[in-house]
Amino acid sequence: MKKKVLILAGGYSKEREISIKTGKEVYKSIKNKYNVKLLDPSKGLINELRKEKPDIVFNALHGTYGEDGYVQTILENEKIKYTHSGVYSSSIAIDKEVSKKIFKKNKILTPPSFKVSSIHKRIQKKIIKKINNSFKFPVVIKPLNEGSSVGVYICSNKNFIKNLYKLKDYNEILVEKYIPGREIQAAVLGKKKLGAIELIPSRKFYDYKAKYQKKAKTKHLMPAPLSQVNYNKVNDIALKAHKLLKCRGVSRSDFRFYNSKFYLLELNTQPGMTSLSLVPEIARFKNITFFKLIDFLIKDASINR
Repeated sequence: MKKKVLILAGGYSKEREISIKTGKEVYKSIKNKYNVKLLDPSKGLINELRKEKPDIVFNALHGTYGEDGYVQTILENEKIKYTHSGVYSSSIAIDKEVSKKIFKKNKILTPPSFKVSSIHKRIQKKIIKKINNSFKFPVVIKPLNEGSSVGVYICSNKNFIKNLYKLKDYNEILVEKYIPGREIQAAVLGKKKLGAIELIPSRKFYDYKAKYQKKAKTKHLMPAPLSQVNYNKVNDIALKAHKLLKCRGVSRSDFRFYNSKFYLLELNTQPGMTSLSLVPEIARFKNITFFKLIDFLIKDASINR
């Protein structure tokens, strides 16, 4: 008898559209092996889970509620096996401030940063003063708990306040030193290094559009054209970060390579699985088909993650 797999896709976050695409791609790949159903958890998830009684939940959600430990807590409480990382890893990885502290403590290079909890006019001068006294402009600002480069802005002194206001709906914002250089991303599958890819965006950086729109014309270089020493190094750092945050299933770490050093920007516990997504592309280079990749994650599913 086929196992029942419930794919959670959609949800409430700003990455809803990408989550739906991921869910559809996953559905297509496994529909012949498993009894599969797609569910958008935006309406009464617990009741739906109890009604459907799946053997396994494939978590194809991205961002808020899907990637931050929220849905993982529900699945643990319902004792339903699920894919990807658990409550702890998910909540830590999506919190850029906390994960950076863990990376720094364990000698993983990451750009210096600080958190801002208010962008009120009287605070703005203090923020600018703190930037000038620490790492100076340009800086990167981004929401503390978002993924897929949602709300990420590279700022000079001139456009800093204007961009800061674009994030006014967020309670907490990370202000980070801008590191120029090459965009390198490395993936881990299970407990093994999967590989690293270089991205050359036609846009200013690898933002949301560069990630998910073909017309953005981002160049993908697989494997990343690094020396063997550096290629091994970036994969080693990705695996170390994956283990430090106690990740499960799959993760993707985003780096900048500058002056012969790798700076870890963040670790993603729910990387996309769309036609333009990086993890499937890295896996293909290792002769792991999309089906094998998804099937691995399903077989890896458990509770107490």
